[in-house]
Amino acid sequence: MSTGRFYLTTPIYYVNADPHVGHAYTTIMTDIVARHHRQRGEEVFFLTGTDEHGAKIAQAADAAGRSPKDHADALSQRFRDLGGVLGASNSFFIRTTDAAHGAEVQRLLGVMHEKGDIYKGSYGGWYCTACEAFYNEGDLVDGTNCPIHGRPVDWLEEENWFFRLSAYRERLLELYDANPGWVVPQARFNEARRMIELGLEDLSISRSQIDWGVQVPWDPEQVVYVWVDALFNYWTALTYGAGEDGGRFWPPDLQLMAKDILKFHAVIWPALLMSAGIELPRRLAIHGYVLKGGEKMSKTTGNLVDPFPFIEDYGLDALRYYLAREIRFGEDGTFSAEGFDARYTGELANEFGNLLNRTVAMVGRYRGGVVPSDPGGDAEIAAEVSAVADAVTAAFDAVDITRAVEDIWVLVRRLNRLVEERAPWTLAKDPDRAGELDQALFSLAEGLRAVAILLWPVMPGSCEKALLALGQDPAAVATAGARWGAGAAGATVVPGTPLFPRVEGRPE
Repeated sequence: MSTGRFYLTTPIYYVNADPHVGHAYTTIMTDIVARHHRQRGEEVFFLTGTDEHGAKIAQAADAAGRSPKDHADALSQRFRDLGGVLGASNSFFIRTTDAAHGAEVQRLLGVMHEKGDIYKGSYGGWYCTACEAFYNEGDLVDGTNCPIHGRPVDWLEEENWFFRLSAYRERLLELYDANPGWVVPQARFNEARRMIELGLEDLSISRSQIDWGVQVPWDPEQVVYVWVDALFNYWTALTYGAGEDGGRFWPPDLQLMAKDILKFHAVIWPALLMSAGIELPRRLAIHGYVLKGGEKMSKTTGNLVDPFPFIEDYGLDALRYYLAREIRFGEDGTFSAEGFDARYTGELANEFGNLLNRTVAMVGRYRGGVVPSDPGGDAEIAAEVSAVADAVTAAFDAVDITRAVEDIWVLVRRLNRLVEERAPWTLAKDPDRAGELDQALFSLAEGLRAVAILLWPVMPGSCEKALLALGQDPAAVATAGARWGAGAAGATVVPGTPLFPRVEGRPE
């Protein structure tokens, strides 16, 4: 049941390296969902930020000859800057080095400790510093290397504090059985449930061999395991970053992340919340990897895609559109310069941009720049617009961003066919067919107005320009306004430069 509020999160990004297009993908997809829910009149709190503790950060800082805090400050700012470049409309940017975050993590751990869910014990295992995670020997590649990074793992043995994760196995299974849509897509739900089914080991939640992190409140010789520290950010941010009544947003309506952190979010995170006595998130949405050359992009493999040249050459909205359209949400998808250019030229420039230019030009040429009133003869087109608007809302409800864009593009292509079917240039030659011309021009302008509103979460800047060109209020982007006939009557079109100009050459 809707509360009129919508709380959604990205994972907080680990500041061990510069951001790349994989980070951009997660941020953009979350921003698209946030904008859509604002269009529906909901009060949205959109959280992102950076994860700044752990051995990997301390080691990287040491290698760079600076303190962990100075190192974290520099890299965190790059992620904050990336959000600005991507047009992210986040409500707050959390850092795990925020004092208020650390204090709340300590309070929550105290609750769990008092409950008896945290105990002291010894542990030894194969540890990947890059992942900040332990692996069973059977999970290692060639018996020695991390399955994610391909680097040799280290044997780590120390006395730590442990969380009784195993005690929550049955409650977690009950959660999954009672909420079959708790993790989407279904394949990730099945994968997470299988992890729980196979049995859970208690989780080491502290480290004694590093000092860069949040101190365990009852044992200052140990710091909180970076993943536990990080996971609680979704809760702590509301205690100091969302105003006096920030708690009204809890629980998260949607938490969006890549599949490599599925276990942490779909198994460990709900168990931590159960222990702390906090209501669970309503849904987790798991997306695939952005691939280049068939491989996941990473600093380790050196196959990173820098999004900035694409933004400089094609514009931000083109990047947002390409990622939403090309990479089916929930699945792996390949990023390529060739594919980017094909989508930009074939769809954005030729199908959408050219349709807008032709419509505005024809209204200017045949009706003095004023969009005719609706003669009422296009009930079929009106029904198609309504059906697309409903389909887009349903796609967003299912967290299927790609399908939402595909549904919108059905309407774009229908309007392009309408131009050829009606041939306004032919109608304009016959005064007896003036009514038909009025209907064609109105239907094209009204259909494009609906497209601009529905597509606004994906390409806000371009869609606002499209509304302006159609003589509409560029701020009138509520989804309710996508219904037929809801635009400003007697609008005067405003010719301008092409939305998606030709690009010579392309980034590699």
